[in-house]
Amino acid sequence: MQEADIMKACGEQGIREMVAAFYRRVRLDPWLGPMYPPDDWQGAESRLAEFLLFRIGGQTAYIEKRGHPRLRMRHMPFRIGKIERDRWLFLMREAMVEVNIPLAAQDALDGFFTQVAEMMRNQPD
Repeated sequence: MQEADIMKACGEQGIREMVAAFYRRVRLDPWLGPMYPPDDWQGAESRLAEFLLFRIGGQTAYIEKRGHPRLRMRHMPFRIGKIERDRWLFLMREAMVEVNIPLAAQDALDGFFTQVAEMMRNQPD
């Protein structure tokens, strides 16, 4: 499934709902939650939603506000090993199911999320 097809299947609202469902889980997660400043949950949610809408939908808000994604550099201050990678993927998969992302879009997004999550790892464990 191509990015345009994912966007068509999910819509902007579906992507935003998925991200909101993801962050509801992250707030309570003992592995990922502490990585986030407690006063910037809304900002984190907005940045991820805008990044995904840029990546799969071609919307430009993320680039206009933040420039090139530079994901690895932006995540370098955080310890990201296998546990954190796997936890991020688990919570995102739960979020996709919760908001009824179509299965074909889930599969495509999961492939993308797995690739990005592995790229974010900065710990050998």
